[in-house]
This record gives sequence, C-alpha cells and structure tokens, in this order.
Amino acid sequence: MDVSQYLQIFIEESKDNLQTLNENLLNLENNPTDTETLNAIFRVAHTLKGMAGTMGFVKMQKLTHTVENVLSEIRAGNLSVDSNIVDILFQSLDALENYVEEITNTSSEGNEEYTQIITVLGKIIENSSAPAQKVVVKAETPATTEIKDGEASVENAALITLPESQELVKNNAISMGMNVYQINITLSANCVLKSARAFVIFTELERLGEIIHCVPSTQDIEDEKFDKEFTVAFVTKESGEKIRETILSVSEVEKSVVMPFTSSGVVTVEKLVDKVEDKEEQKATQTNSEHTATQNAKQALSNKTVRVNIDRLDTLMNLVSELIIVKTQLEGLEVGSGEVESNYNDSVEYLERITTNLHDAVMKVRMVPVETVFNRFPRMIRDVSRKLDKEIDLVMSGEETELDRTVIDEIGDPLIHLLRNAADHGLETTEERIQLGKPRKGTIKLQAYQDGNSVMIVVEDDGKGINVNKIKNKAIDKGTITKEEAATMTEKEIIELLFRPSFSTAEKISDLSGRGVGLDVVKSKITALGGHVEVETEWGKGSKFIVRLPLTLAIIQALMINIADDKYAIPLSNIQNIEDVYKEDIKLVQNQEVIVVRDEIIPIIRLRSVLGLPEEEDKDMMMGVIVKKGEKQVGFIVDSLIGQQEIVIKSLGKYLSGIDIIAGATILGNGEVALILDVNSLI
Repeated sequence: MDVSQYLQIFIEESKDNLQTLNENLLNLENNPTDTETLNAIFRVAHTLKGMAGTMGFVKMQKLTHTVENVLSEIRAGNLSVDSNIVDILFQSLDALENYVEEITNTSSEGNEEYTQIITVLGKIIENSSAPAQKVVVKAETPATTEIKDGEASVENAALITLPESQELVKNNAISMGMNVYQINITLSANCVLKSARAFVIFTELERLGEIIHCVPSTQDIEDEKFDKEFTVAFVTKESGEKIRETILSVSEVEKSVVMPFTSSGVVTVEKLVDKVEDKEEQKATQTNSEHTATQNAKQALSNKTVRVNIDRLDTLMNLVSELIIVKTQLEGLEVGSGEVESNYNDSVEYLERITTNLHDAVMKVRMVPVETVFNRFPRMIRDVSRKLDKEIDLVMSGEETELDRTVIDEIGDPLIHLLRNAADHGLETTEERIQLGKPRKGTIKLQAYQDGNSVMIVVEDDGKGINVNKIKNKAIDKGTITKEEAATMTEKEIIELLFRPSFSTAEKISDLSGRGVGLDVVKSKITALGGHVEVETEWGKGSKFIVRLPLTLAIIQALMINIADDKYAIPLSNIQNIEDVYKEDIKLVQNQEVIVVRDEIIPIIRLRSVLGLPEEEDKDMMMGVIVKKGEKQVGFIVDSLIGQQEIVIKSLGKYLSGIDIIAGATILGNGEVALILDVNSLI
C-alpha cells in the first residue's frame, strides 16, 4: 500500500484547513470569548496534526502539535486571547503554509524546523497560570481491566482461522522458537485517512517481523473497504509488550489486543489497552517520512484541480450520452436512401444544440468562485494594519461571482498589490482621519460582479485620494515626462503614469511600498489575462481601482476579419460597434488619424501597418471596427469582415510568447490557423 497516492488529497485538505484556521483565528481575535470558534480552531488543528502524522511529515506535525497545546491552554482558561498570541499563531499558520507549499513542489516538507516559533509557543505555555497538562496512559493486566459497554471481553476474543499455507508458516515459526501473534487493532472514530493510518502500522510492524495474514485483505484495507477494525497474524522474535508499544506509537489507535498463537489456540492475553487520546506520535512517523520522501521525490505534484458540483457533472454526463445518440444516428444513415439528406440535416442540427450546451456545461465546470481568492485577504489586511498602525476595515462582497480557474490562479497577486496600495497610500493614519473629521477606522471595499462577458473586481478606499499634481511633479523630476508634455496631459493620463515600471510616489522605502514595484506588475498581469484596469479618484474622498477580466481564457466569442490574405480574430468583448469609414472623413490631429463618430473623436489604427503588411491605397469607403478599453475607444481599419464565431484559444508557445500584439491563435473549421489580436496592447 503506497501512501503517496494520498498526497494530493493531503495537500488540498491541508490548504482548506489552513484557510479555515486563518478565518476562525481572525474571528477569535475579534471575539475572544467565543468558545464555539475556539473549539472549531482546535478541531481543525487536531485534524491537521493527524493528517501530517499519517503522511509522515514529522516537522509539520510537531509544529501543529505545539499550536494545539497553546489552544488547549486557551480552552482551559489558563491563557487569554490577545493580539500578541494571535500574532504568533498566525506566524505558525504561515509556517504550516510554507510546509504545504514545499510538499506541493517537492513532495517533501523540507529541512526548515521553525524552532524559533516553537520556542515562543513553548514559552507561552510555560507562562500560563496553570501547570502544563499531563497525559497518563495506564497499561492494566487482564484481571483488572475494565471492559466498557459495547466491547468484547478478552476471554471471548477468538483467533482467526488461517489459510492452510499460512497455518503451515505459523507452525514452522513456533517450532523454530519464534512468536506468532494475532493483533486486533481498532482505529479511533475521528481517524483521518484510515488506509494510510493502517499503512503506517504495517510499516512499523514489518520492521519487527513479518505479517503473514490480514483480515480484511490488504487490498480491501488499501481501498478503505473496512470500518475501524482490522486483524493481522504476525511472526516476530519480539515480545508482545514490544508489539503493543510499537502500535501505540502510532496515533489515532483506539485499542489493540495482542494474542499469541499456539498449536492449540489461545494461551493468554498480553495486554488490553483502552482508548488513548492525543498520544504524541514519534516513532512511526520518522520511517514513514523517509519512505514517502523517497517515493514522491520522483514527481512534484500540481494542484491544477477544480472541485465540481455534482449537478454539473450530471449535466456533462447527460450531454455526452446525447452525443453518443447522435453518433449512432449518423452511423445508421444508409447511403443512397432518399431520407439521408433530411435525417442528416436533423442530426447536424441536433449535434449543434448539444455541442452548444456541452460548451456551456464545460465552462461552468471550469468556473470557480472568486471567494477562493478573496478569503486570504482579511488575514493580509489584518497584518498590514498592525504593521502600518492603522485601523482598517475590509468589506467584501460578490464572493460568489465565478471566474475561469485559469484566471483565478493568476489574479491573486495583482489584487494583493492593489489592497496593499489602498492600505499604505490610500488610507490616512488614524490621527489624520480624526483631524479630517473622518471615522478613525479606514474602510477598503473589495467587490466582484459580472458585467456581460466580463467580471469586474473593484478595490475602493475612503482615504485621501490620488494627488495628481504630486504624480506630475514626480514624473517631471524623474524625467518620465517633460514639463511641456505634462501641460497637455489629462488627469487620467497623469494617473496612468502610476502604472509605469519603477514609478513610485512614496517618500520612503518600506517593505510595503516605495520600491517602484506594484502597479506596473498589476497592469502587466491583468493585461496578460486579457483584461485592463481603470482608476477613479477624488482628492480627499478616496480612490477606486476597477479591474475588468474576461470570464474565461479558453473559449471566447470573436469577430473574424480579413487583413490582406490572412484571417484574424478580435475578441467580441472588446468591440463597441462597426462603422463605415469614408476616406474624406479621416482627419489628422497631432499626427494621429481620427474620425468623428456620433460627436466623439476616435483615433484610428491601420492594422495592415501594425502587422507589417503592405499598405493599400485608400478606398472611398473602408471598414472600421470600433474597440473599447475602459473609457478609451479606437477604430481598427480592416479589409473585410467574415463574421462572428466561437473560437478556442491556443497558446503560441514559448518561442512566440514575446509578440505583444498577438494574444494567441485558433484553428478554424477548415484547418486554417487564425491569430487573435491583443486589443489591450494595440490601444
């Protein structure tokens, strides 16, 4: 039985548990007397410790065990919850997250032991008002052992019947002076990963002897086709006491009955051990850790997984069933039959409906609520507020809004930058807010909602807003722009300077800001995702950063166009409208060709020129595709339109990844390849 098969489950469950711990610990800090939250934290920490022990991650298990001890002192009333204790507990959770990240990348927990954190946790326990709790485990003789309700008495315990070949092995071992034991093992009711726990027991036993039989079978145990109990026949030179101690060194064992075989049956009972709770795991996990690291170092695991609602999977299954029906119908058409054409057309129409529904269903399967990203931010804002000595209230809404998993995986870092920017640059200090007559606690709003084929994520603060003049002067001092250029720039254009690389308005460098790294990363990342970011601000009132993202990066609706002899695609979400552009209507303003559409001046871009294709002489009437990026509109001059089409986006690969104006490619129905234009980089 290979415990590595459970590694991916362990990683996913650990991440969920750590997120739960972060959320509940925040709640506990705000409500220190909430016993339900405290108990929930303790239960999750206990589960995480058990999982780490089961998988053989000793360092992670040790740290979690120390955290659990602190929580026990809090539950017992020996410690009170304050910000300092919460700080060290959060540091412990960060360390545990680092362990999980290392396990995800290398299948090993690494060499870091976080001894400093464990030492601080230990001192917290030592300084508690009550003495440290001690766990006493009593080993009683059969004559004085109390049998609890529902347990079979030892005297009535029966030996299993061995198969003929194993019976021969048993008799030969006994005749050679070896011990043969039947070991009845019962796992605790809250055992996590039963088969993995059984594997740990098997590994430890095989260090001391040989398992010759198992009930249920090893395959059933591996498949978790057992309740909480299993029995092994075991050949060893060791005593029953040593076997008992070995089994008890594995956590989550409720009881173990060790009985020696003889030629005629049971002679005596070695030990009956009643329930043992929270026994520290040490011996078994070291060997298991080495085994796991060896087995899993061959391949690092990826966490590209999506948890899917069962109803969505049912929908997919039904649609696949309908596809099979259509396939059967098409195969059943007889060539030469007069009804072939009619039946064929019906089947094609049916197939078109199914594929459309199948596309929608697959897209829903790929969709993940932004809650999975948002959940990490309350903890982050809490840490930032303490570091900046500001009182900050984070208000989140729209967490149920769904995005494609590929977008979800990438959007976290840009949002972290925006939230930190709002906390550091946007919000005033507590003293400043009181002087201005504002609430002493600053507010940052994080909102998500769907807008057509896009998802909007808004980061808004009620701080001081953006000082446009300060940005302008800083840009002039740095040589980013000249005084003459600054005089003609609009407020929005000046604010756009914030997204330039290495541009910062911070007066001093800190670990949160001032290094010129932040908003340029936000823009490049969001642009790479096919989205864009806008800024709205009012001095003295606050700022709002609006991120627009595509729902999915896999399949999109696009307008197919012709340029020279090639076909290109423009994402439909970027297109505002299509206009006839007359030659005489094109004007030149500051060396930029523009047209006037419904009293709006719109710059035009000739795609032939941008793509390096030979220019044609202007026709009296040309085709213009008006695209929009935020508030900015641009007209693309194209040769002709093909029409709207649903396309599957394919990556250009690493050799062509540096082409800014091309977002990807798609394969058309006739096998041709069409390039997808990156509107964000063209405007």
